[in-house]
Amino acid sequence: MSAGGGAREEVLARLRAGRDAGAPRVAPGPVPRDYARRGEHEPGSAGALALLVERVEDYRATVTRVAGEGDVAGAVARLLVHAASVAVPPGLDRAWLEGTSAAVVVDGEPQALTAAALDHVDAVLTGAAVAVAETGTFVLDAAAPDQGRRMLTLVPDHHVCVIRARDVVGTVPEALARLDPAHPLTFVSGPSATSDIELDRVEGVHGPRRLDVVLVG
Repeated sequence: MSAGGGAREEVLARLRAGRDAGAPRVAPGPVPRDYARRGEHEPGSAGALALLVERVEDYRATVTRVAGEGDVAGAVARLLVHAASVAVPPGLDRAWLEGTSAAVVVDGEPQALTAAALDHVDAVLTGAAVAVAETGTFVLDAAAPDQGRRMLTLVPDHHVCVIRARDVVGTVPEALARLDPAHPLTFVSGPSATSDIELDRVEGVHGPRRLDVVLVG
């Protein structure tokens, strides 16, 4: 065996020994899951809604509160007043679009919109699966007919999301309990934003530059 081959075998032997030395000698025990799952606010309560509004606005997004489903269309029309076009998931409640003058582009009818096509759309309108008051985060479930594919909400520069009060929970564990981990999920906390090396905030790099939430209830 050549000297090079011997050195190689020696290195591999040492790697195997190090790997085996670090292997657990007993099976891992159960992981405790007794952490807090419920916050101080009940789902859909006035406290949970107020905290969600505060957190969402901290992210430089806007919140429009409406009393009921019948008021959604008016709020959406005002938020889309400058939009020439709006993309929507195929299962979105079309009543939410009454009053808007924007041309409606339905994803999947007749075929899924490409990234290039979405880049020419001014805004996107969706619902949400759940929202977390403590973090100001809402979650989109791609399997839900009114929330759409991840691409649908990441390419257009303006996202309008309708959230129902009953879907606002206090904590992340409460939200996760309502979600199916097998579905593609998108967690949204404010408009897309990042910082350069000098810590200057730049918005719209990885998703919509503008985010508006319509909170129903």
